[in-house]
Amino acid sequence: MSSITSLDLAHLFINNIFSKHGLPSSIVSDRGSLFVFSFWTNLCQQLKISRDLSTAYHPETDGQTERVNRILELYLWMYVSYHQDDWNTWLPLAEFAYNNSDHSSTKQSPFFTVYGRDPQLDSVHITQDNPAGKLSTRIQSVQQDVKRELEVAINWFKRYADKIRASPPVVNPGDMVWLSSKNIKSTRPTKKLSDR
Repeated sequence: MSSITSLDLAHLFINNIFSKHGLPSSIVSDRGSLFVFSFWTNLCQQLKISRDLSTAYHPETDGQTERVNRILELYLWMYVSYHQDDWNTWLPLAEFAYNNSDHSSTKQSPFFTVYGRDPQLDSVHITQDNPAGKLSTRIQSVQQDVKRELEVAINWFKRYADKIRASPPVVNPGDMVWLSSKNIKSTRPTKKLSDR
């Protein structure tokens, strides 16, 4: 993805989001250069899409995406070949399995939330005496395995996050707060003599 341009991003957005789901009211993203370039900024303004950029050095701002990425990585880790050159074959199945797993917060799958029904998973007639039948049976088996494993992973990530998640401090206007300068670039010659 390092060679993608803002125009490429716009085409990906049109082909994969807009064409299937319509225009979102907002998009949460990191502060990667693609998302802050004037082309993307202007496109979002023209389409009346609010851009919600994550806070620098605070990936939890877009925690949902981080969590989904970890789950998809776990799925791919379980199924890709030793050389990891077939991940793109497995990714659509991982996405399908994730979108058809009940989520603890909604108590239903994303697929059900969007379409109001569960997808059809059962084939009426599958014969295993031909390559297509064998592949179909394999896909169904993998989907069932993955759905089960993803439910375990989702529950584990939720329990882990709940253990380490702390309530945010209450800060009122006029309160004095400490600000770490660790990730702030300074024009001063040395950090040792800079404000901390």
